Amino acid sequence: MNNPNNYVRLGVLALLWGSSFLLIKLALGALSPTQIALTRIVLGAAVLLALCALRGMRPSRDRKLWRHIAVAALFGSALPWVLFGLGEQTVDSGLTGVLNATTPLWTVLFGLFAGREAMPPTRLGGLLLGFLGVLLIFAPWQGGSLLSWGVLACLSAAVSYGIGYVYIGRNLTGNHGLPPLALAAMQMVAATGYALLALPLDGLQPVRWEPLALLAVAALGIFGTGLAFAINYRIIGDEGATTASTVAYLMPIVSVLLGWLLLGEELGLRVLLGMAIVLLGVALTRRSPAPKPVAAPAPEEDEMSNQLRTKATRTTRTTRTDELPPIEPPGAWTRIRLALMRGSQLYADLATNHPLK
Repeated sequence: MNNPNNYVRLGVLALLWGSSFLLIKLALGALSPTQIALTRIVLGAAVLLALCALRGMRPSRDRKLWRHIAVAALFGSALPWVLFGLGEQTVDSGLTGVLNATTPLWTVLFGLFAGREAMPPTRLGGLLLGFLGVLLIFAPWQGGSLLSWGVLACLSAAVSYGIGYVYIGRNLTGNHGLPPLALAAMQMVAATGYALLALPLDGLQPVRWEPLALLAVAALGIFGTGLAFAINYRIIGDEGATTASTVAYLMPIVSVLLGWLLLGEELGLRVLLGMAIVLLGVALTRRSPAPKPVAAPAPEEDEMSNQLRTKATRTTRTTRTDELPPIEPPGAWTRIRLALMRGSQLYADLATNHPLK
């Protein structure tokens, strides 16, 4: 890394985001899922707005930009955080972290549907391998399958992240005159509105006085949301999005270890093997194809090329533009290949140019 301190920041970021599933599990002892999501969003927004104020950043007043922010806030923050709270009522925090690790796979899949993702064979193989790992985790061929409504809620949260990242990659990355930190603060403000609208679902019940649970939700909002976004923003600025996105490999490991050490959760060998396969698939989907080396022409070929170029130049000078032969349109197979190769980088850009975890 360019800055050795970013190794420490990356470890702290993995701990903050990986422990968020443990904190949600603890916070359920005092609050409902929508209450947890609202508290987390409000505290995270307060931290991010304070950091923006210290750095002289102001939210934009562009209505079109706010409309894009509102969509990103729904799929990238409010909806998945409510779904994770609902799911963890019956699902272990470690397994939730494993299911969250499928987010890059959904990002690639929806990016392909949206026409934004290139799909070389290596990435396609990684996508298929990752979903095979998910299938191994669920093991539908066994009578005691893990597939339940709580697991489906957690998996739906990862799907929502994937939709949000693709939308952000299409509409919020680029030149808006605002740094990612300011965009993240705006997103938390918009997410607050969604959380308030969802509060009547199960958030009108009284909050139970459980000090540990209340401390957990406070830590989730201040550190796991606000401070974590700021750290991620610093790593992106110093090292780039690709380096910052390596935290995706560390988060499920942290969530599994914390659930095992602090809550006594245990994951079977099949689930751990499925997690390893998912992470391997994620690594393959984020691997860029190596550029093909261009061989230097032989001396005879170089001389012939010069002669051909000279002849072509003379012919062009004596040929009228309207006499040039028409260019034939590409065939169907060529158009398909161009469509598949079109697009942008994968999860490294979509998931980290604008932090959402």
